[in-house]
Amino acid sequence: MAAELHHTDIREKTMPPPSKNRRFTQRYGVHMPIHFRVSQRGAATRWGSGTTGDFSSTGVRFRCRRTLPVGAHIEMIVDWPAMQEGLRPVHLHCTGFVVRANGNQAAVRMTCCRFETTGVVAQSLAATA
Repeated sequence: MAAELHHTDIREKTMPPPSKNRRFTQRYGVHMPIHFRVSQRGAATRWGSGTTGDFSSTGVRFRCRRTLPVGAHIEMIVDWPAMQEGLRPVHLHCTGFVVRANGNQAAVRMTCCRFETTGVVAQSLAATA
């Protein structure tokens, strides 16, 4: 009987407690403008905009005006809060699939991401005044 207790103690110490959070990557609450285009078979693509709620390396949750179709392919452009060499705006360009939608909230599993810069050089407010 002592051996059985010892065996149970080892199993309890090595098994992590059950978790309600099934995510494998850390999410970060970041609020940035997002522009997106939803593609779904048999439907015209449409552009929309919203605000991100949280990000991880594999997904994003954001607010939008309409409920998005679950399973639809989505292309997203996020206005990143950085400038290349302090001059050019940076955008995060991602693609993925809508995995959850609830009212004006959508969650996307990202399949591809890359940072892009525009050819436009941002001017400081002092230089334009």
